[in-house]
Amino acid sequence: MTAPAPRRQPPPPHAMAAFGAKGADPEPMPSGLGWRCGDLVLKPVHDRARTLWQARTMERITLPDVRVARPVRSTDGRSIVAGWTACRFISGTPQPRYDELVLAAVKLHQATAAEPRPDFLAGRRDVYAVADRMAWEEAEPELDERKGGGWFEVLAGARRPVHGPDQLVHGELFGRVLFDGDEPPGIVDFEPYFRPAEWGAAVATVDALAWGGADPQLLQRWAHLPEWPQLVLRATLFRLAIIALDAEFTPSSLDGLRVAAREVSALL
Repeated sequence: MTAPAPRRQPPPPHAMAAFGAKGADPEPMPSGLGWRCGDLVLKPVHDRARTLWQARTMERITLPDVRVARPVRSTDGRSIVAGWTACRFISGTPQPRYDELVLAAVKLHQATAAEPRPDFLAGRRDVYAVADRMAWEEAEPELDERKGGGWFEVLAGARRPVHGPDQLVHGELFGRVLFDGDEPPGIVDFEPYFRPAEWGAAVATVDALAWGGADPQLLQRWAHLPEWPQLVLRATLFRLAIIALDAEFTPSSLDGLRVAAREVSALL
């Protein structure tokens, strides 16, 4: 769940040429996260360290039966040119194929189990990073009760220790896994967190319940995953904290999340 991206200017011709997209007609991506230039997607760079990390990580991840938006280097080997980076275009759209979404999350996090913790995570102070720490009892919540703070306080009392090891996980898979007919699911971008593997699947499941109209039985179908009740609880707390902290979200943003919270509570 991310706030809408502002409208941006297309990549300049010299950046397109550097990545091998000379003469392409840039088309804004529906997600607002970049521009399609032929078989490439060019995106503006907002965090150099994170962009370089993502390029290196996505180059080496190998996933069975999952398409990955591989990074593309410039003709002289750079990952960033004139403030832009590039990756391969992955066809498809987000679709309500939620069991396949969760399975893609499980496969991804099996592949990232040995990846080191990105250095830049410790310095993050954005809303999403703070909300993550609150959900995991690493920061004290001071949340607006009208925007989810009350729900957070009630649900937080059900937290119990989670024993699974932390590892690199994608924390924003809902909307970032694309489906195109019989093609394998495709994963674009990577929003890194360092939490137990199944937490990434838990966040995607809570998002699907809250905003995707998913069948509540989705929670039950994946209950065999380790420590599932506690991980979906922390995923719910994560989303509640984001809404409470981010001025762009209003109390009405909680409507879908209340549905998810009720279903998660039934597992505890």
